[in-house]
Amino acid sequence: MPATSQIQRLLRHLQRHGFVRARDLEALGVSRVALQRAVDRGQVRRRARGLYVKPDHAATRHTDIAAVGARTPKAVVCLVSALEYHGLTTQVPHAVWIMIHKSSHRPTFNAPAVRVVRASGPALTTGVEKHKIEGVVVQMTTPAKTVADCFRYRDTVGTDVAVEALRDCLRKRKATPSDVFEMAKVDRVARVMRPYLEALA
Repeated sequence: MPATSQIQRLLRHLQRHGFVRARDLEALGVSRVALQRAVDRGQVRRRARGLYVKPDHAATRHTDIAAVGARTPKAVVCLVSALEYHGLTTQVPHAVWIMIHKSSHRPTFNAPAVRVVRASGPALTTGVEKHKIEGVVVQMTTPAKTVADCFRYRDTVGTDVAVEALRDCLRKRKATPSDVFEMAKVDRVARVMRPYLEALA
């Protein structure tokens, strides 16, 4: 297929999906030569290693989450990043927090910065929903699961962050106390969370 036709196909994909990964080019019928030509012409911009966007792609406060989701679709956005997305924290995450299987290879990024926690079984798969962010489908923990995770990883994110998240989650009615407690049981932190739930519910 001529490079011009490949570039048109690439641009149509970017229009629909926002991002394209270098590893997806073959399935799209686009060569790396055509991609480089599009970059040289200013039709496509490199967003991060192996990740490309349209040159007029407008960054939002969730662009980094979309970029990480595009490159690691099996990862689950969690903890402070999920709290910020759900409006449950005053913290500003300086990295995208993701949860991966305990035996998975740790993804490497030059940018954006990524923080990784590990889990398995129900703690990894329960309480996960999909969000479309800038054309990218991203897996993310629900508000109730995010709060429970903050208590599970409280030594990493801080107990104060976990308590603030629980308070905001209940006050803003993002989840019910019973929803949160169910996720606490999944994360095996029900005993730790019970006093806080009883005080705030």
